[in-house]
Amino acid sequence: MVKGRDPAPAYREVYSTQFGPVCHKCEKAQSRCTCASDKRRAVTGDGNVKVRRETKGRGGKTVTTVLGLALNTDQLRELLSHLKRKHGVGGAVKDGIIELQGDLCEEVIAELSRRGIKAKRAGG
Repeated sequence: MVKGRDPAPAYREVYSTQFGPVCHKCEKAQSRCTCASDKRRAVTGDGNVKVRRETKGRGGKTVTTVLGLALNTDQLRELLSHLKRKHGVGGAVKDGIIELQGDLCEEVIAELSRRGIKAKRAGG
């Protein structure tokens, strides 16, 4: 046993026959867990919003990325949904970054400014 460390638990409960799947962090039933909702409410960006066009690692396809938005995950998904409907494209939220298919930098900057979000064009 290493001095100053807590011994490892003998087991970790992952499923309860009474409640179903169990959260590994708070050890509550997943239906009663608050860890996921806390994570969704956490703000991911720093407020320094950058819009850029990327093609690397995407098989030559162009993608517009929006990063640095000071919004939580639910708000990011709502904004993504609005942008996808408005421009008729696909997209996703990955690690707090909005990705839209196609070169939509100027349109996205204009839409963000209409919503009162100051955004800059990044990259070339």
